[in-house]
Amino acid sequence: MVDHRYDYLQATRAWLTVVTTPVQWMASIPASLLGSFSSSFNTREMLLEENASLWAENLVLDRRLQKLASLTAQNVRLRELLNSSELVDEKVLVAELIGVDPDPYSHQVVINKGTSKGVFVGQPVLDADGLVGQVISVSLLSSRVLLISDNSHSLPVQINRNGVRAIASGTGKLDELSLRHVPNTADIVEGDLLISSGLGQRFPSGYPVGKVVSVVHDPGHPFAFVRVRPSASLNRSSHLLLVFTDKSVALDEMVAEPDSETSGDVHE
Repeated sequence: MVDHRYDYLQATRAWLTVVTTPVQWMASIPASLLGSFSSSFNTREMLLEENASLWAENLVLDRRLQKLASLTAQNVRLRELLNSSELVDEKVLVAELIGVDPDPYSHQVVINKGTSKGVFVGQPVLDADGLVGQVISVSLLSSRVLLISDNSHSLPVQINRNGVRAIASGTGKLDELSLRHVPNTADIVEGDLLISSGLGQRFPSGYPVGKVVSVVHDPGHPFAFVRVRPSASLNRSSHLLLVFTDKSVALDEMVAEPDSETSGDVHE
């Protein structure tokens, strides 16, 4: 009643406010920290999602760039434009490496996509730099990939500079391939880029396979000894691209090729 009718306690109230202010500030700290952590967590989740989306988009763009050197050389040799729809519009599916064969004499890996995503035996596999291998067995949720460096693997290639055809075989070394039955007179030199020729209809044409690192001509041998360094990072790639070269279509998580209307879009 005294406080209500008179101003005798105004000074006391002011001093009490000074005393209680630190208590109020301390009481508000937990709520402030919780709000800060929540905001930071949401921002981190958004950044992770955006980073994953940009990474997948960049992987597909790198794959498309692999075609440019092949297209340029073929346009010069043939003096006509090739059908771009046959060269660059394949559908691809991003897969993650989940296992490596522990056998040192077997170059095989396991990926986290299977028949539930439309993966099939014989499907070509790439990374951002070149051909990696092909699918040799599939299950519902995973698949096994045979790398091009395996001793049992061979694929038809051609020299991007002049179109000379050859067979690139695995040597059992992740950083080395060899060309089989290349005549000593063949026009092949160190530094030549090898691309897939498309013969056999297993691998699509025009993808980088490797670069020639040495050519040895032995007069006592009818064929040259040609060593090739694979373009793909066979021992480092953790994400791979499964290529759909025919009418097969992945059920979901399909990455559309960038074009003038949907550049960089990722479609489920």
